[in-house]
Amino acid sequence: MKKILLVYNPVSGSANFKRKLDEIVEAFQRRNILPAIYRTRAENSAEEFFECVKIFGAEGVIISGGDGTLHRVINWIKNFEINLPVGIIGSGTSNDFATHLEIFDTEKFFDAVAENKIRPVDLGLVDGEEYFINVASAGVLTSIAHEVDARQKNALGKIAYYIRGLGELPKFKTVPLKICADGKNFELDAFLFLVLNSPAVAGMKKISDVAKIDDGKLDFIALKNCSPRQLLTLTKKIFSGESIQDEPNVFYLQAKNFEISSPENLTSDLDGEIGGLLPLKIKTIRHAVNFYVT
Repeated sequence: MKKILLVYNPVSGSANFKRKLDEIVEAFQRRNILPAIYRTRAENSAEEFFECVKIFGAEGVIISGGDGTLHRVINWIKNFEINLPVGIIGSGTSNDFATHLEIFDTEKFFDAVAENKIRPVDLGLVDGEEYFINVASAGVLTSIAHEVDARQKNALGKIAYYIRGLGELPKFKTVPLKICADGKNFELDAFLFLVLNSPAVAGMKKISDVAKIDDGKLDFIALKNCSPRQLLTLTKKIFSGESIQDEPNVFYLQAKNFEISSPENLTSDLDGEIGGLLPLKIKTIRHAVNFYVT
């Protein structure tokens, strides 16, 4: 019997996952898979997680939660060099990476786990210490996810972020950035920047046409200084699912390695979690994790 460690965040999104736990366990058992349950808590440590994987003898890890939960567990896995395939059951407010992979808790997903259908996926590594799976960012919008009230976020979902962002629009200002991408230097003023692994971010499914999760590169997108009307037009395109990489008010490039700095005091965001202050050194780790895919 195949052994899978099912890791879940009990407070992700609307906290509904625990109500579905029995049917998910049943779906695994029908496929001769034995799941062990690991409930994340604020005080969880990488060491505790590693001991759980080792004692149970897990052959794969399934993560249920939002992008922040995925970020945390992926870092545990990489820090302890746990070479196991990973699956996602998106249950957070924003499940960008799971949405991009078109992974949902359907029969097809459980079949993929049983049949060991996997795909290698790149990761970003920041300052040689912390991995991100989907996006690293900084600028005027990156603090919104951390400022939205949890009750409002659970009630309204992604709309809560957009409401907060529109309320902050009059305060938007650009910051000077210096970017070194694979040895080439650039300078610009921007409202924010994103370093993407996939084209899906903040509930928007296709911010770039060419971003791929397994090409050994990351995609840098910055919203340049422009008028409020131009910024609103650009924002509408993003929310409607249109790619913006070729827009005149967008700076875009691909590279394996980035160094990003600013004279401003900017805090980064990694997969929706608070990261370190700029400057950032970001490296692409190609095919760092295998994901179960349908």
